[in-house]
Amino acid sequence: MKALYLVRYGEIGLKGKNRRFFENALTANIRRALQSVAAQCKVHTMHSRNFVEVTSGDVLAVEAKLQQVFGIVSISPVVTATLDLADIKEVAQHEFRKVARPGLRFKVNTRRANKRFPLLSPAVSADVGGYLLNLFPDVVVDVHEPEAILDVEIRERETYIYTRRIPGPGGLPVGVAGRGMLLISGGIDSPVAGWMSMKRGVTLEAIHFHSFPFTSERAKEKVIDLCQELASYGGKIRLHVVHFTEIQKELRLKTPERLSVTLMRRMMFRIAERLANKRGALALITGESLGQVASQTMESIHVIEQVTSIPVYRPLIGMDKEEITVISRKIGTYPISILPYEDCCTIFLPEFPATRPRLRDVEEAEALLDMEALITESLGETEIIDIRPPSR
Repeated sequence: MKALYLVRYGEIGLKGKNRRFFENALTANIRRALQSVAAQCKVHTMHSRNFVEVTSGDVLAVEAKLQQVFGIVSISPVVTATLDLADIKEVAQHEFRKVARPGLRFKVNTRRANKRFPLLSPAVSADVGGYLLNLFPDVVVDVHEPEAILDVEIRERETYIYTRRIPGPGGLPVGVAGRGMLLISGGIDSPVAGWMSMKRGVTLEAIHFHSFPFTSERAKEKVIDLCQELASYGGKIRLHVVHFTEIQKELRLKTPERLSVTLMRRMMFRIAERLANKRGALALITGESLGQVASQTMESIHVIEQVTSIPVYRPLIGMDKEEITVISRKIGTYPISILPYEDCCTIFLPEFPATRPRLRDVEEAEALLDMEALITESLGETEIIDIRPPSR
């Protein structure tokens, strides 16, 4: 198989003097993404475009992988012609034949990057469009609301012709915005928060709090599967599985039940911050949505966040459950998230959790615990799993 793809990026083109840094990151991420599906490929940048030439691999798999690379706005499989107008028209008709049907409304769109080409863009579009009308008399030119567009890009050495635009995820290349530590449960929200952070260029590490035997090994496997789905967009993810059982036992035995959720979240943030500092992560990332549950009221968020000195990013803070679920389905994490294996956030839940906890009450409850011993023990039993993208 041999195929050539034109890859478009968006806001990278606005980065001024830093643009080359972003372009290089995108090129590297494209190469990484295609390793498992294209044995031989070349990636190069030219005039605000990336071109991916694949000489060995599965076309559908290549296209699917490119659709998961952040920074890509869209891709187009292209065919090439020379700079001779007759050759351009001949190649164009072969490409147009793939979409032509009776009554089709179409237009020809020409981009003349090579200013030495003798004809202006409108003249090329008119010439190629007229040629296609003669060959396909049942189609109709419609420059305002076309059903199909045949694009012609005239470059320095050759011409690129295509009829398809396959959307990409957009955003920035993963790796350009620093490292973040995602607090990931087995639910719907936190994987979406991780995905949205990667879309802004964040390199993800993840931390999961596991309370075996109260939560099963299947619950941990579920989180591993979620991380693998996220890895298909951003590359390898290091998952830190923190032993949380003793902390939850102590909270249940020694602290007021109505404060247990707040206390648990504060412990999670403390542990996550220590791991973040150790791993060079500049922020914690959570799947919190304002008002969704007791620990996500403004009062709860304020009290919980007091224990950490690094920023906490909440990409979903203004979204409702339906909006989050739509993204979850889109990125492939939803079928995993709804598997019926409970995580530690869903066990020992009080019947009436505090929705407006007071910092003074929470700190008095924490004084009943040997905080440092509990944190040290949990960190000492942390399991590290490096999760790579699926090879599909």
